[in-house]
Amino acid sequence: MSRADAVRIVPLEGWHAPHLEALQVTCFPNLAAAERMRAEHFLHHLEVFPEGTFVALADAAPDGAPLSPPRVVGLGSGFRTEFDLDHPDHTFGEIIDGGWFGHHDPHGDWYYGADVSVHPEYRRRGIGGRLYDARKALCRHLDLRGIVAGGALPGFAHHKHALSAEAYVADVVAGALSDPTLSMQLRHGFEVLGVLEAYLDDAAADGWASLIVWRNPDWSGGAGRSAA
Repeated sequence: MSRADAVRIVPLEGWHAPHLEALQVTCFPNLAAAERMRAEHFLHHLEVFPEGTFVALADAAPDGAPLSPPRVVGLGSGFRTEFDLDHPDHTFGEIIDGGWFGHHDPHGDWYYGADVSVHPEYRRRGIGGRLYDARKALCRHLDLRGIVAGGALPGFAHHKHALSAEAYVADVVAGALSDPTLSMQLRHGFEVLGVLEAYLDDAAADGWASLIVWRNPDWSGGAGRSAA
């Protein structure tokens, strides 16, 4: 079994919830606790929009040893919404409704990407890309316009003394700098529409995030279809 074959992307299930809460702490140590999702949030997502959350399960440890039960090592979550790209300013906390996805609109024509995260021990195995692919497949299935999100900028902390957030993002887009999150998003077909100030309660990046979008090339031009 290859390292890639040892990880499966599956729909959210209830038993994943406490493991996903732990994954949030591991993946986002600089994020304020109030902006990390907890087990009860993930259980609520099962009621709100279960189709919108994907979980990466590893059947093997990083050294290749078999695991039973499997280990939760990745997450891709989000919900449907109406989003005005001409007036995009918002914060992470408000749009995810404190983690409850209370702004989910079953008729929304955009998928709002709340989170993609991969456990550090399982990075550089293509898991993040597979989670993005699962989201894109959902957008095609539901005939949505695409994915919109605020993207964390973990690399900005090392450059904020010399660059503004706008300049940093522009350099990443141009290929002059590499950001662990944004560079991967660009490789997976996202485009940057701008930056969001005070998006995250993240002191390392001073709250800045990118505003990114992936446009569904198969979108029919309609308002999407039901998940049922």
